Amino acid sequence: MRAFNFSPGPAVLPTEVLEQARDELLDWRGSGASVMEISHRSPSFVEVATRAEADLRELMSIPKNYHVLFMQGGASAQFSLVPLNLAPPRATVDYIDTGHWSQKAIAEARRYCEVHLAGDAGGSYGAPPQDELRFSGRACYAHYTPNETISGVEYRYIPETHGVPLVADMSSSILSQPLDVSKFGLIYAGAQKNIGPSGLTLVIVRDDLVGRARAETPRVFDYKAIADQQSMLNTPPTFAWYMAGLVFKWLKKAGGVRAIGERNRLKAEMLYGAIDDSRLYKNSVAKDSRSRMNVTFTLSDVGLEPLFLEAAGEAGLTGLKGHRVVGGMRASLYNAMPIEGVEKLCAFMRDFERRHP
Repeated sequence: MRAFNFSPGPAVLPTEVLEQARDELLDWRGSGASVMEISHRSPSFVEVATRAEADLRELMSIPKNYHVLFMQGGASAQFSLVPLNLAPPRATVDYIDTGHWSQKAIAEARRYCEVHLAGDAGGSYGAPPQDELRFSGRACYAHYTPNETISGVEYRYIPETHGVPLVADMSSSILSQPLDVSKFGLIYAGAQKNIGPSGLTLVIVRDDLVGRARAETPRVFDYKAIADQQSMLNTPPTFAWYMAGLVFKWLKKAGGVRAIGERNRLKAEMLYGAIDDSRLYKNSVAKDSRSRMNVTFTLSDVGLEPLFLEAAGEAGLTGLKGHRVVGGMRASLYNAMPIEGVEKLCAFMRDFERRHP
C-alpha cells in the first residue's frame, strides 16, 4: 500500500500516472522499447513533446506570444540563466526577498548584475504588501518567489512593477491555481513538485525577452537558441518530459487548474484548521500569507518531534520533516496529494495530541 507522501520535492505523483508509466515502461506504444530508449528526434517522441506543450498551454491559457521551453538544470540554474538572458553586465535588477529561495536567487544574480532589493520580509513570516515595495525604476526585470517552499509563505497577489518585466520562480506553485500569465515576462519552475520527476525545468518567456542573452551565455542555456530548436538543441530529459505530459493529461481529466485550485484550497484550509484548533501545533506565518502548497508547523514540545515523525511514518504519513534550515514539520499539499491524505494527517495529529497532552 502506498503511503501518503507529503515530501516537498521530489514530491508525490498521481497514482494513475505512475501506473500508466509502469505499464508502458518496457514496451511504449508497441515499439518494443521504453520511451527512455527512443530518439528524442523521432516522430513518436516529437509527438509526445508537442502534445505536452499544447496541453500545458491549454491548462495555463498561455498567450501565443510566449515561448514554452523544456530545459535542464533545475530552477537553481535559472537563478543564473535569468540574469544572463535578460540583463546586460552591470545592469540593475530588482528582487524581492521573502525567504530561503529568493535569497538564493539574489545571491546568484549579484554575480552578474547590480541587485536592488525592492522588498524584504526581514525574517518575518509573510509577503510584503504592494505598498511597501520600492522598485528602482531602472531595472531590466523584477524577480520574486510567489511561494517560499521552506517557510510556507505565499503571495496572494501579483506585484505591480509598472511596466518592468516580472520574473517568477513558481517551482512550488505552478499549475496549483488559475494564473494570468500575461502579467509576467518570464515564469520558471522545477518539475519535481507539481509537474513530474526531477530533471526538467519549465520556462515560459515572452517573445520580446528572447534574444537578449549575453555573449558569454552557453548556447545550451540561451533562451533563443533553445526556442529556435523547440527545446531540442541538445538531448532533453525525455523521460521527465514524457511524465510531465502524462501529468498534464491527468490534470485536464481532473477538471483543469480551476478545479485543482479549489481542491488545493480545501486541503489547506483543513490542515490549517487542525493546527489553529490545537494547543500542541503552531503555524507562525501571517494568515494572509499562508501557503496552500507547503504548510509548516512546530510542536510546542520540541522533544516530541522525533516521536511525531516516527508515529506518522508508522501510520503511512511520510515526508513531514521540516527543512534543515528551519526545522519543525512541513506538509506539502501539491496537486497530486488527495484530500484523503490530508484527512488522515489531520486525524493523526488530533490523535497524537490526545495521547501527548
